[in-house]
Amino acid sequence: MELLFGFLIAFAIAITGVGAGTVTAPALVLFLHVPLPIAVGTALVYASVVKLIVVPVQIIRNQVVWKILGMMLIGGLPGVLVGVLVFRHVVGHGFQAPLYFALGSIIVFASALHFYKAFRARKEIGPRKERRRWLAFLMLPIGAELGFSSSGAGALGTVALLGLTNLSAAEVVGTDLAFGMCLSILGGGLHLLAHIPDMSLLWKLLIGGVAGAIAGTILAPRLPHRPLRLVLTAWLLLIGLQFCYQAVRPAADSSQHEKRVSVPSPVQNAMLSPSHAQSR
Repeated sequence: MELLFGFLIAFAIAITGVGAGTVTAPALVLFLHVPLPIAVGTALVYASVVKLIVVPVQIIRNQVVWKILGMMLIGGLPGVLVGVLVFRHVVGHGFQAPLYFALGSIIVFASALHFYKAFRARKEIGPRKERRRWLAFLMLPIGAELGFSSSGAGALGTVALLGLTNLSAAEVVGTDLAFGMCLSILGGGLHLLAHIPDMSLLWKLLIGGVAGAIAGTILAPRLPHRPLRLVLTAWLLLIGLQFCYQAVRPAADSSQHEKRVSVPSPVQNAMLSPSHAQSR
């Protein structure tokens, strides 16, 4: 089951380009019932291996702009460290709701961005002024988000590159994949130091993931990219909303419990009534 799971996730990533961390962590929690703290670290390690297969292809095709990548890593790598430290603090105090909400909200936001890019009107515009110097600052919170929830680098990094640089579409994809790979390697390593994963599960996911990444890379030119991406994005949107609901549900359940405890029942009212007290 885990082998098939790893294969399908990597295959979908290779075909659609949707971020590995965005897909893997929710799938592990919902379908394999892996605890969320372990799922985040496992997703980062898994994403690192999958991207180690995909990124060299981008490098061979000269689609990675090294100067831009360096500027992104200046802010992204410290951001991952901050995100992992915050993650450890939250997990250490037993708070699960912030983890679910962070993961759910970033998945919803990333899905909305994918839909926007898929349906927006394409306009031919001339070169605009680049603002590369802002990349390092913007990558700090993006790296922190990845370190905290294993997701966000793909969608948010792409938006930053599209808005602040004049890179071609192929260069945006290649540079952002290389950026996500570096952050996933650091974040996955830091998470492994804090939470010992189920190595049997991890190895099965990786074996299936390597096969899925290779198969997806080979078959990608022959498959309908846009419909598959839209289907996966719609599925992720629903998953993200479910995670946000799970983050809010404990608070709602606790408030209902307090209400039931604070409001006396009719039997309690009868026992507390003056007539009942006098009869005693």
